Amino acid sequence: MATLKEAKKNIHKKGFLDIKIPKNIDYVKEINKLRKEKNAVILAHYYQEDAIQDIADFVGDSLALAQKAATTNADIIVFAGVHFMAETAKILNPKKKVLLPDLKAGCSLADSCPPADFAAFKKEHPNHIVVSYVNTSAEIKALTDIVCTSSNAEKIINSIPKDQPIIFAPDRNLGAWLIKKTGRDMLLWDGACMVHEAFSIDKILNLYAENPGAEIIAHPESEAHLLKVAKYVGSTSGLLNYVKTSKAKTFIVATEVGILHKMRQDSPDKILIPAPVEDDSCNCSECFYMKMNTMRKLYLCLKYELPNVEVDPELSKKALVSIERMLELSK
Repeated sequence: MATLKEAKKNIHKKGFLDIKIPKNIDYVKEINKLRKEKNAVILAHYYQEDAIQDIADFVGDSLALAQKAATTNADIIVFAGVHFMAETAKILNPKKKVLLPDLKAGCSLADSCPPADFAAFKKEHPNHIVVSYVNTSAEIKALTDIVCTSSNAEKIINSIPKDQPIIFAPDRNLGAWLIKKTGRDMLLWDGACMVHEAFSIDKILNLYAENPGAEIIAHPESEAHLLKVAKYVGSTSGLLNYVKTSKAKTFIVATEVGILHKMRQDSPDKILIPAPVEDDSCNCSECFYMKMNTMRKLYLCLKYELPNVEVDPELSKKALVSIERMLELSK
């Protein structure tokens, strides 16, 4: 196992500090101690592993996490999520230290929108306003007029004058759903989330036939044929609230399976069935990137304050404009 000096040298290659730690370490106790000593806040997405959700100061969807990051008084923000989330927190808090347990925790949706390609696409449509989903890099946010999340996307699209042409990026499924919801004829970037495109409509309908009283609920990043059969379509926080308030007892849940932990906590009397995926040989309803963060990595990053996420100050200023517009419209 590497020494601390070697681990620091290899951090960008490995993505985290890979050093030896005591065998019988109590992660909860140690993380709680470090959090207090360092005045750190732990923000976690609903798609993180159960133990990380349980120890976090705040668990939420992308909008709630961005709002929390914008108002925190902590000196250190530990973002248990993926890279674009930590990057957004850093843009909102340029003077604070922002840590990510594993730098390689990326996002297939963010990766589907390369900045150079998107800049060229935007240049071809100079009269369009750009609305970008939060699941994008800082470079894309800097090319964006207003950021949105699945929680507030409909509200943000409706806030734009009807005669104003719109580019929506990067998720084609969320974009198509928004066109249907708002009646706006938007120009869509051709990107997608590998998790939300892995669900099998045939298997879901078979499961529904076996559970006729169940309700199918889905995240709008899912494909159109799945959204058509869903009783409810909404963001992660929307799905949680729907399960809590619905009179139905059984739900087939088409989003990343990490959300089931919070759903079970909030609605212990409900039966929750994860939506099946096309390929039985993979855990495709799990986001590989979200699950790269572990309690061990969380402990190490808080102890040694590495790896930290940095954003170029000029790029950060440009990206901040589109994020702040979103936060203002979401009040």
